[in-house]
Amino acid sequence: MSILKKISILFLTSFILMGVIGFWIDSINSKRVDELIKDKYLKISNEIFQNIDNSDRVEELISKYNLVRVEDKKDREVLYYEKHTFGFISIKKASFEDEFIIEINFLDESYMLKTPNEENINDKLMLNILIFLDIFVLLLIFLYLLKLLSPLKKITKGIENFSSGDFKSRINIKSNDEMQTLSSAFNTMASSLEELIKSREALLRDIGHELRTPIAKGKFVIQKIENAPQKELLQKIFLDLEFLTNELLELEKLNSTKLNLSIFSAETLITEALSKLYISDESSIIIEIEDNFKIEADLHYLSTALKNLIDNALKYATALPITLRVSAEKICVINEGKRLSKELEYYLQPFTQELSQRDGFGLGLSIVNKIVAKHNFSLSYTYEEQSNVFCLHLL
Repeated sequence: MSILKKISILFLTSFILMGVIGFWIDSINSKRVDELIKDKYLKISNEIFQNIDNSDRVEELISKYNLVRVEDKKDREVLYYEKHTFGFISIKKASFEDEFIIEINFLDESYMLKTPNEENINDKLMLNILIFLDIFVLLLIFLYLLKLLSPLKKITKGIENFSSGDFKSRINIKSNDEMQTLSSAFNTMASSLEELIKSREALLRDIGHELRTPIAKGKFVIQKIENAPQKELLQKIFLDLEFLTNELLELEKLNSTKLNLSIFSAETLITEALSKLYISDESSIIIEIEDNFKIEADLHYLSTALKNLIDNALKYATALPITLRVSAEKICVINEGKRLSKELEYYLQPFTQELSQRDGFGLGLSIVNKIVAKHNFSLSYTYEEQSNVFCLHLL
């Protein structure tokens, strides 16, 4: 889960909790204030009602409690209503107001009285304002955090581009804080790595060119040698040198080459891999396709990986044919032979191989491992029924 999502969840949780607490406090305070006011003015109303036949006494009570006569016909919330034999008492209030209306009716006598301002209601309103400000400040903090963290998207994108092979990728952030320091550090590192990669690529090209030239000359000179045993030995030596040079260049090229992704079927991958091998006897390979699934990958490199697995299987099999089995988004190469004496990880390193198997340079599985890792696929090895089983998991 991204940092942005985590912060959003935390903010939303805090916002909801603050809203619930604010609503709960407002509800409790409203009920408390309403009950308090109702009890206070109910006592006043009853006192006026009891003396309603004495106008002087009523005027005295109105003055005593700072009540004001009004003509109020607005629809208001009724806090209290009590019906008497010849009249009624009603206490009303309007939302967001701190004054109440007392209506007393007895026969032909009717009083509509407005109460003075209530400090309790002002206090409740102030509390509601403070809660609202708290929620508002929480929202501002969230927006500010989003602004602070927004450069992370640029940094993440820049690092992803660089890791995928875009070595010119840089991050431009101007914020006078740690984000700018981090982007500057990345740009410095990226520039250094780009120069190193360019230098290495140039060196590899030069080495490849310089090695191929003497190898080609050597192979040409061998043709003039008449001694058959020496000629055959020298031919093998130069072929091995040529193979080793190509494998090393291919292995190093994988570190800096960007994948050319396309979608193709498992059958296409097998066909491409077999076309890179020189197989004199086609019956030495059995192909079993249970599910011809689609793959998104670099066909050239992935077919090279599969070709290396097939080549190893043919080379080290104690009996032919070997089997290529395609099923459930994986391709397995199966050959009869001895179990590997060490764990698979040992053979994934360059120049590692079984001591008894000196044919080759131990680069095949290392290349397979690099190709698989570059695609975010996986390679597995098991030993089942006297057979070695190498599987490419293409998920």
